[in-house]
Amino acid sequence: MAVGARSGHDEPEDRPERDESPAGGAADPPGGEGDTPGDDGGRPPRRHRSFWLELPLLVGIALVLALLIKTFLVQAFSIPSDSMQNTLQRGDRVLVDKLTPWFGSEPERGEVVVFHDPGGWLEDTVTPEPNVVQKFLSFIGLMPSSEEKDLIKRVIAVGGDTVECKENGPVTVNGKSLDEKSFIFPGNTPCNDKPFGPITVPDGRIFVMGDHRQNSLDSRYHQELPGEGTVSTDEVVGRAVVVAWPLGRWATLPVPDTFDQPGLNAAAAMAPAALGVAGAVPLVLWRRRRLTAGRTAG
Repeated sequence: MAVGARSGHDEPEDRPERDESPAGGAADPPGGEGDTPGDDGGRPPRRHRSFWLELPLLVGIALVLALLIKTFLVQAFSIPSDSMQNTLQRGDRVLVDKLTPWFGSEPERGEVVVFHDPGGWLEDTVTPEPNVVQKFLSFIGLMPSSEEKDLIKRVIAVGGDTVECKENGPVTVNGKSLDEKSFIFPGNTPCNDKPFGPITVPDGRIFVMGDHRQNSLDSRYHQELPGEGTVSTDEVVGRAVVVAWPLGRWATLPVPDTFDQPGLNAAAAMAPAALGVAGAVPLVLWRRRRLTAGRTAG
């Protein structure tokens, strides 16, 4: 019987250990060059990092993301007054789109926008002093700021527009009357408390009004200040797009249909006349040349 065959009694009592090292050589110690990738080499299993050690890192990442979102994408603002009723109520939280202005978007008629105080609009307004926690949450965008003097109004006219409102009359933009029943406060008149105009809005500026006309110190009331009541588009933080809180008042803030009526755009209204003049000039010149040539030939 061959040596090494598993027959029981015939196998040598003290059999040498089988050499399983590569090429019959000595085995590499754990961690040596002979370890293959993924081979533990006899080492204990890797311990996972404690959740409590990872928590500060997760919190830090969340805060950085919140700060970036507040700076470049969306920021929450609290409504401090009744000037935009019933569209917005005191205490509502709105989310403001800050992204599109980075791509050159300008405020448009009918949009509800948040803007910094142009100077002198809120000089008599007292803002509450926030505590440290409120300041921090406001800084990262998780809570509306109570220190910044910002306003929220509806854009009525933009650069190049002529806006006017006579007593008992509607607001007109470029000669077109606005139907404001869908958004101004019930029982309010368009401007009886403060008729104005006509005012031509300079380029790069906007004319704004509150939806609660008889309770809104808007562009009408600041015509003695630089800018004559208009607001520079550089002061605009962004467009309010949704009422986010309280949940029972969740709603979007679309542009009312009256701001989409034909002919409201001053440039669009001038376009047909400009095209007509441009088309008539070559015809007149051709006719005059023809008449001149006929006289010369006679």
